[in-house]
Amino acid sequence: MATRPKRPAPPKRTASRTPLIVGIVAVVLVAAVVFGGVLFSAGGPSDASGQAIPVTPVAASYPTSVEGGVVTAGGPALHTIDLYEDALCPACQSFEQRAGEPITQAIAAGRVQVRYHLVNLLDQRSNPPGYSSAGGNAIICAAENGAFPTVHASLYAAQPPEGGRGYDTAQLVDLGQRAGAGPGYAECVTSNRHAGEIAQNFEQASNDPALQRQGSFGTPTIVVDGKLQQQGSTELDQVLGG
Repeated sequence: MATRPKRPAPPKRTASRTPLIVGIVAVVLVAAVVFGGVLFSAGGPSDASGQAIPVTPVAASYPTSVEGGVVTAGGPALHTIDLYEDALCPACQSFEQRAGEPITQAIAAGRVQVRYHLVNLLDQRSNPPGYSSAGGNAIICAAENGAFPTVHASLYAAQPPEGGRGYDTAQLVDLGQRAGAGPGYAECVTSNRHAGEIAQNFEQASNDPALQRQGSFGTPTIVVDGKLQQQGSTELDQVLGG
């Protein structure tokens, strides 16, 4: 674990770090879970401009709340998972593809409570810059308006590629409306209400030694019951498996 320097240097906005793999225990899914790393998005749009974002159905639902730019999914539970994600991070997409369903089922069953910390690590990796903030803001807005599971899953399932054009405001608003978001969603997305909180999430996480591996912070970062998950850890398996 890295130690906090006396005067931390400003966070570097670099690509997410080398993959760390951990197995997921789930009846319908036995696969590796990627903890950070640069993976290239498979099946994402080559150009996100102009097209409707496909809605990805989610089998289970659960309550969400938002405080300080952090989405809390599910009620109080025996186990708590903190996920640090970037809407443009390919490794976050890979994690969602492999672990999203088991996490959803565990939240709905009351086995875990998950706190989603959206960050803008890759804000400069879209063209024009800023999709990490815009996509993360849409996810938080969905949590405030009853559509978090579907919007979250949909934006990762059809994630724009790094270096390409991210979804614009109209596309993000349209997705939420088709996903059943409440009436406050459109204004929340249009005003980019939570962009400042997303930037603050990144600032805090990137300067927290408890969230760093080899002196740097990357996405996704997974913390189970206050413990940073390392390569080969089985704690997430055990928590999700009940």
